[in-house]
Amino acid sequence: MDHIPSSLATLMPQLVTWRRELHAFPEGSFAEFHTADFIAGELTAAGIVVTRGIGGTGLVGTLATGAGPAIAIRADMDALEMDEANSFAHRSAHAGFMHGCGHDGHVMMLLGAALYLARTRRFKGTVQFVFQPAEEKGGGAEAMLKDGLFERFPVSAIYGAHNEPLLPVGEMAVVPGGDQRGAGRFVHPGLRPGRPRGPAPPGGGSDTGGS
Repeated sequence: MDHIPSSLATLMPQLVTWRRELHAFPEGSFAEFHTADFIAGELTAAGIVVTRGIGGTGLVGTLATGAGPAIAIRADMDALEMDEANSFAHRSAHAGFMHGCGHDGHVMMLLGAALYLARTRRFKGTVQFVFQPAEEKGGGAEAMLKDGLFERFPVSAIYGAHNEPLLPVGEMAVVPGGDQRGAGRFVHPGLRPGRPRGPAPPGGGSDTGGS
């Protein structure tokens, strides 16, 4: 972690603890009540203005440092409807739900960025931290848009990230333009219905996914 600024590295132990707490209490699409309460509380404590109830359980944290451009950074909050088979201490305590897609990690990535920027304020302009509900079942982004997300929080660009277990730890990948901008499902006849979601094997298979 030598490349991580010290002011951000000091946040890491707390972010790890919080991530495990969220992992242990996953919530389904449009039911992210505890998750949203937790996020709002930490943002408020950091001096970030919080607006709740956008698209249901969605919320936006606003951090402004004066005149300058406005951008948004987005993360999703909901969990998959599946049981967790792991045995570690922070495994899901909510039967039938699991953060199997890593949205607990996405929340921590965005919350960590928000807390870091709130501490350092080494930028000019406004950052909107967008915490979206209901990515897994779809509809969360649309609900926020219908509630006037970009009319109420105008920005010139929005950024997001998704965890990628196939990349080595400490590496990231980017593409120019938009990416992961839709939700969809595809099925291959070579894979039985009801099989857990995951990467389709070479030569045939199926998967479900959404963004």
